[in-house]
Amino acid sequence: MTSASAQRRRTAREAALAAAVEEGLLDARSPLIGLLDVDGVLAAVDDLHHAFSGPATVRHTFAAKACSLVPVLRLLARAGMGCEVASPGELELALEAGFPPGRLVFDSPAKTVAELRFALDHGIAVNLDNFQELARVDALLAGRSPAGPIGLRVNPQVGAGAIGAMSTATSTSKFGIALRDEGAVQAVADAFAARPWLSRLHAHVGSQGCPLPLIAQGVRAVHELADHINAALGRRQVTGLDIGGGLPVDFDSDEDRPGYADYVTELRAAVPELLDGRYTLVTEFGRSLLAKSGTIASLVEYTKSAGGRRIAVTHAGAQVATRTVFMPDSWPLRAGVYDAAGRPKQGATEVVDIAGPCCFAGDLTAVGRELPAVEPGDIVALYDTGAYYFSTHFAYNSLPRPAVHGYRTDAEGQIRFALVREAQSVRQVVEESGAAHADALVGLLAAGGPGHAEGTAV
Repeated sequence: MTSASAQRRRTAREAALAAAVEEGLLDARSPLIGLLDVDGVLAAVDDLHHAFSGPATVRHTFAAKACSLVPVLRLLARAGMGCEVASPGELELALEAGFPPGRLVFDSPAKTVAELRFALDHGIAVNLDNFQELARVDALLAGRSPAGPIGLRVNPQVGAGAIGAMSTATSTSKFGIALRDEGAVQAVADAFAARPWLSRLHAHVGSQGCPLPLIAQGVRAVHELADHINAALGRRQVTGLDIGGGLPVDFDSDEDRPGYADYVTELRAAVPELLDGRYTLVTEFGRSLLAKSGTIASLVEYTKSAGGRRIAVTHAGAQVATRTVFMPDSWPLRAGVYDAAGRPKQGATEVVDIAGPCCFAGDLTAVGRELPAVEPGDIVALYDTGAYYFSTHFAYNSLPRPAVHGYRTDAEGQIRFALVREAQSVRQVVEESGAAHADALVGLLAAGGPGHAEGTAV
């Protein structure tokens, strides 16, 4: 049975695609766009807050990497979220979006001294990745207390999920302090004993492909470590646990499964004391908050056959669906076919490959799918693409970034759009590629050099 939320999502998406065509947002001049369902995003935020309601103080942050668009981040800030950032760029985006420093968490395995100094001076929570980074913070603080919470990231080494690249708690993960390595637990405890300002522990098991029981094992390990440290010190020095995010997304349907309530149920079973209020909790969900609310829509430019297989050539490929194109078994996407007016196509089906515009054979977003017959001028929609896809562009073939539009359904049932990001022009692509310095290398030749006189073929 289709849930009410899935039906609402599907109805709103179909209405938005038709409205995008009617308003000229998707046409021959703009053959590729991203669409974001604002009501869907807000509903996901509400579900998250409701699932964690209880005696524990829980500070939910959004992983900026999942949708690094300032208007989206500002929407989430207004909805009561904090923001987890993992680079100086993401930090600036979050500040521009209006997140106060006290609602930010800075994670990165390669923080520079300057980045650490900024975070420490502005009260931004920091999760330190290793003991060398901890020594840097010692030097920067020089005996003073930090303005915000400081934690250590640990790797509980509980194993991998179905997608190795998305699993961050393997025995050899690059993230955090490996807890099962010899002497690691004692070294972490000693670090807290020597630094009364260390107050948090952080662990993140992984995201897509990680089952909930595996994630819960990692959270249990960090909870047990916090209890161990506090007992050894005879005081409640560890007051906060950053348990990361990682709720996987069902890319096979419109349903939100597993949901945040399922996640919390798994946590309660594995760590009954987690939500009793002794520790402040921090979460860092990303994909699960945005994925289901996004759609990539592209006009079909051509259709053809090769070896008996039908092929639809679209403008949506590796530049907007990078993971799906390069790892199709791990990141399959559902696709829908709409007519030129943006209405779902009906009738006879065909087995078809959906191809993108990139100049390599593997640029396929769907392979061997049975879909309504596709014709030039139709629209192919890639579902569940609100996280990472249109917001994290891959500049292969110098293809420009598409426009992104947010939408809501008003009281009269009409779709209202808001521009989230303008389409990048081809001229902007040229300028971004160093056009202002076009003569720089030729200038080196003109200046002379061993064996490279001006005019000599190189």
